[in-house]
Amino acid sequence: MKFGFLNIYKPVRMTSHDVVATLRKLLNIKQIGHTGTLDPFAEGVLPVCIGKATRLIEFLDDDKEYLAKVQFGASTTTYDRDGEVIFTSDRKVTIEDVTQALKIFEGEILQTPPIYSAIKVNGKKLYEYARKGDNIEIQPRKVTIACIELKSFNEEQQQAEILIKCSKGTYIRSIAYDLGKKLGCGAYLVKLVRTRAGKFTIENSIKIEDALTSQNLINPLDMLDYPKINLNDEAYNIVHNGGYLDNKYVDHGSIVILVYNEREVCAVAKAEHNKIKMRKVFI
Repeated sequence: MKFGFLNIYKPVRMTSHDVVATLRKLLNIKQIGHTGTLDPFAEGVLPVCIGKATRLIEFLDDDKEYLAKVQFGASTTTYDRDGEVIFTSDRKVTIEDVTQALKIFEGEILQTPPIYSAIKVNGKKLYEYARKGDNIEIQPRKVTIACIELKSFNEEQQQAEILIKCSKGTYIRSIAYDLGKKLGCGAYLVKLVRTRAGKFTIENSIKIEDALTSQNLINPLDMLDYPKINLNDEAYNIVHNGGYLDNKYVDHGSIVILVYNEREVCAVAKAEHNKIKMRKVFI
């Protein structure tokens, strides 16, 4: 097991780094990386790259899907259940209130990340400023919410379950906080499950201990949505020696996956007019 992806289900309380560290010991492989951090209190899909497949992270789809449980009536420092309560309200919201308020998050929006996050400002992570009580200006960032949908609402408990499909870099905690602010009652996350990351889905995810089973290793070809060119022996040798191929296949500027024996990823290349030049070679 040296090259491919694993679709790991990250459990609650483990950090994404913990998952990688555990897999390094379990598989006895140092070159392992994940494709997108999940907060410790969150759970769900965490794509992990094994061996040289870590060099393919930039070519994976990076849109995400989450199922978030939001509690209304209070706000916390971290925008989730692990933070200190900093605001409470007796106001009760209705399903109509929540449904209407969710509309402001649709499409491309400006979002301010939580102060308790790993984003760096002036070389320091935001949570380091927060822990010291330092004030720091946080710049809003553009994110895209492709879909935000109320799945259920418990009026008595004042809890909503919300499905969110979004771009990379979206903070679901900020959506909960901003939703509570919009409704004037405060809100925070009590549960967060990532149900999809690119083509990795929760239905096909595995427990960390199941990573030892080789059948759970995913061939990168099944996850990379780019044109693919099958190589004969001559072309394989050219790629192996760092040469370029004649381009008779794809448009200029296209990323191309070069394949040998139909299932072996040899390289990621780029079409440049009449040539296909190597960007990353794995053989």
